[in-house]
Amino acid sequence: MLAMNKTSIVSIALVALGTVAILSSCKDKRSTGLEYAPNMYESIAYNPDMKNPNFADGKTAQVPPAGTVPIGYTKFEYPNTREGYEASKAAVNPFEVNEKNLAQGKQLYVAMCGPCHGDGSGNGHIVELGKYPAPPSYATGNSSRGGLMKDLTPGQIYHTIEYGLNLMGSYASQLSPEERWKVVMYVNQLQKGQQ
Repeated sequence: MLAMNKTSIVSIALVALGTVAILSSCKDKRSTGLEYAPNMYESIAYNPDMKNPNFADGKTAQVPPAGTVPIGYTKFEYPNTREGYEASKAAVNPFEVNEKNLAQGKQLYVAMCGPCHGDGSGNGHIVELGKYPAPPSYATGNSSRGGLMKDLTPGQIYHTIEYGLNLMGSYASQLSPEERWKVVMYVNQLQKGQQ
């Protein structure tokens, strides 16, 4: 009799549990039930475009304080002016010329510069379409700022990558300062007619 009572009690408990589960699942189809860590769904942080009573101007997105520099940001000290370009002649590539840096520079050059500059002689895929004029050859061409392309210093090449020139836009957002210097290193090889 005791065994029958245990079996009955377990059976009744399972039926009751099943009934509760079925009834609780039928109450509201839009309900997801209990929320675990609701802050993952309903952020307590302000969105950048929301009004924010914590600031005097009521905006969440604030302008950084004057003189602050983002982490990892390296400022190129020469401005985007003719004088800045001329002064950039003094800038020196901080990276050692070695096979690893040249290989990385070549890879970046092919991806970023190659479509227009090609192998350094201005024969990129974009130019072959006939919609844009060919950029000057690094080894034999004349710079639009005066002088020969082969005489451009690393600083002047970096300045052009940083700010752009003529039809070439700035690559400051696509290449980090380290990557720009490695591209400069590879362009220096192209100036010598080496690849």
